Amino acid sequence: VFPTPFDNSACSAGAAIGASVATKASMVAMSGAIMPAPLAMPLMVTSVSPSLAVTDAYFGNVSVVMIALPALAQAAETAKAALKNPDGQDVGTVTLTAVPTGVLLDVDVTNLPEGTHAFHIHETGLCEGPDFKSAGGHYNPEEDKHGLMNPAGPHAGDMPNIHVPANGQLRIEVLNQMVNLDSLLDEEGTAIVVHEGPNDYTSDPAGDAGPRLACGVIAK
Repeated sequence: VFPTPFDNSACSAGAAIGASVATKASMVAMSGAIMPAPLAMPLMVTSVSPSLAVTDAYFGNVSVVMIALPALAQAAETAKAALKNPDGQDVGTVTLTAVPTGVLLDVDVTNLPEGTHAFHIHETGLCEGPDFKSAGGHYNPEEDKHGLMNPAGPHAGDMPNIHVPANGQLRIEVLNQMVNLDSLLDEEGTAIVVHEGPNDYTSDPAGDAGPRLACGVIAK
């Protein structure tokens, strides 16, 4: 914040700099920009943000104020699930990214049987083959009924079927707006499970999707 006659719009919004007095200064250089400064006008600041690193240096009649601004945006929080089949072979990965509206799942499978397969988040972070029943039921903290087409549903872990082509490879993105990444990474953990058959989107408790074909624990 600068006293008149400085124009605050010339400065980065919200940036606060340490108190500095340059009564003989003819210029102030801030963040690489050169701005005119009146003679005999002290540069006064009433508040300093602890997140800003401020360095004041004087070179003759020029006062240089160097500001290290914090990063404006942090990297999005992510987690991954490495999918394995009942034989312990790697069959793909799912990368989960926290977004403002839920969790975005980047599904990259490399060796699954051709066909339509149910694809869910399960309630326990444990994938013990060959049946993967250790992953428990669907992730369902609200105790809703199963199925995207069920008026009393769906489970938070319910997601659309995936359709794997003949080469066993598929790359898709799925947005799940019923979950958040922090909850999926709680003490008990959660898992991604792919079923042998398709989800019918209505039947309790799992959409009549058949045996579990692949499983991966969601982890940082």
